[in-house]
Amino acid sequence: MNHFEQGMHKNDANFVPLTPLSFLDRIKDVYPDYEALIYGSRKYTWKQVYERCTQFASALTKIGVGEGDVVSVMAANTPELFEVHYSVPMTGGVVNTINTRLDVRTVAYILNHSDCKVFIVDRQFQPVAAEALLQVERDVVVIDIDDQQAGLGDVPAIGELEYESFLKTGDVGFEWVRPKDEWQAISLNYTSGTTGNPKGVVYHHRGSYLMSMGSVSAWNMPNRLTYLYTVPMFHCNGWGYPWTLAMLHARVVFIRNIIVKEIFDLIDQYQVTHFGGAPIVLNMIANAPPEDQKALKNKVYVMTAGAPPPSSILLKMESLGFEVMHVYGLTETYGHVVHCAWNEDWNDLPEEQRSERKSYQGVRYPHTEVVAVLDPATLQPVPADGSTMGEIMIRGNTVMKGYYKNEDATKEVMKDGWFHSGDLAVIHPNGYIQVKDRSKDIIISGGENISSVEIENIVTKHPAVSLAAVVARPDEKWGETPCAFIELVEGQQVEEEELKKFCREHLAGFKMPKTFVFKTLPKTSTGKIQKFELREAVKRL
Repeated sequence: MNHFEQGMHKNDANFVPLTPLSFLDRIKDVYPDYEALIYGSRKYTWKQVYERCTQFASALTKIGVGEGDVVSVMAANTPELFEVHYSVPMTGGVVNTINTRLDVRTVAYILNHSDCKVFIVDRQFQPVAAEALLQVERDVVVIDIDDQQAGLGDVPAIGELEYESFLKTGDVGFEWVRPKDEWQAISLNYTSGTTGNPKGVVYHHRGSYLMSMGSVSAWNMPNRLTYLYTVPMFHCNGWGYPWTLAMLHARVVFIRNIIVKEIFDLIDQYQVTHFGGAPIVLNMIANAPPEDQKALKNKVYVMTAGAPPPSSILLKMESLGFEVMHVYGLTETYGHVVHCAWNEDWNDLPEEQRSERKSYQGVRYPHTEVVAVLDPATLQPVPADGSTMGEIMIRGNTVMKGYYKNEDATKEVMKDGWFHSGDLAVIHPNGYIQVKDRSKDIIISGGENISSVEIENIVTKHPAVSLAAVVARPDEKWGETPCAFIELVEGQQVEEEELKKFCREHLAGFKMPKTFVFKTLPKTSTGKIQKFELREAVKRL
């Protein structure tokens, strides 16, 4: 008999399901009067945030929202979107944040597929939302966010309820509902759906709690930091930071639209210490005209995720006074699971090598159990030689529950006891992972595998190049050859021959782009370049 199990059982005294809702519950007692949310002229303390969230949760309960009910939200980064990350789960419900740049058909699909019961929507998105609702197959309660700072004028209401008025129908002393089980769903996030319908990724309370804990440790986030919310909160629940920031009693500054001048102004006004953004946001900041920039009064820590950032952009950000940490993750893993943990010895490296190290995805987060680069055929680890590619596979408590109402896809992506990311990477001798490509983006030319990311990283080092995206172009002789789509820095020009000469100096001959196309690159709302559109464009060349 195992005496450590005898007479000792889980009970209410020694086992409480983990939930990130507890962070707000604690902070309203410990730092009730600390400034919490800032949006233009609107400012709330942490006690006020707690009261608004519980009151809104009460109002939702009164109209029938309960355990497992989905509340969808389509909104800009404003206090309302932050608050629903608490108020909806406080009812036992599941928050579904919708990408604000999706088309009518996709929004309608999400509202139908998610079994949405309530739809909270900012009036800026009235045209898409109203039309999408016409395609919804059930009755949905619609609550408008009427943001006076949006400058929308007389945009008609979408529903019969308005956020602030609806909030006032709730009880201030409402006792919110803790999850019965930490495996209970807290949010539903739909993938980008670049081909076919998007998949609904389900997060649980335990994973969201652990994600917050891991983020604080990995990024060395101090209490009382000031965070500028540039990451869309519809994307992986804003990387889980609505919950993380409450734990840290941080000060959260909201920005409705990504405007570089406004980013610098807010950093200057509120002494912002941290913000996050996709590489496209860093690119906008690094290449902004001098009149839009301001000298930093304090060091600003930046987290970037998404496509691997070119080392040239990291170098420019560093020169402006930003300290960038690169992370890697997926919607299916609550956001980041790997980060470029900085080794102080690297500070002595030459500038170019230092920025190259910063572009590594790195090592696993504290909350991530295993991140490995495996041969997808044998499931054996690839050698740590910095050149042999394999697929990133993950095990941990921040891997999603699964895809909503899609058991087959869930089984496929989690076969053999691993979450299969679909991303190809190498492991360097120091154990750091570096993403080389999506499996679908690898270019096979004459039997040789070519990383599109490697070529992009080289091309963007040219001073006239702002962004580059490389895809395969069919070739009768080689099967495929690299085709480079180039977006230039505003006001800059470069001839194709000059770019070819530049590439020859840095790339092996077989990796050289055979075609260059100059154009503004198509991007998602989170800044990812839409390569599927470029693959279609290649067919027309």
